[in-house]
Amino acid sequence: MRTMASDTDIEADVTLDATGLMCPLPAVKTALALEKMDLQEVLEVITTDEISLTDLPRWCEETGQQLVGIVEKPTAAHIYVRKLQ
Repeated sequence: MRTMASDTDIEADVTLDATGLMCPLPAVKTALALEKMDLQEVLEVITTDEISLTDLPRWCEETGQQLVGIVEKPTAAHIYVRKLQ
């Protein structure tokens, strides 16, 4: 499931620049970043990897995190994940 959002809808507590990284590295870096964050904080993952648009939402479902939204821009996608666990 892909959730669409506009830039003004979502505020991130932490930003992860995963541009240029290919699957599975954006998901691995996302997991590592979330480990350092507090519950309910939102991570913004900036990625140029098309696979991340389906991989990260699936990863959220499998790990119990919340996909807050995806904003697709011409140069990169911004995927927002709320830490729930």
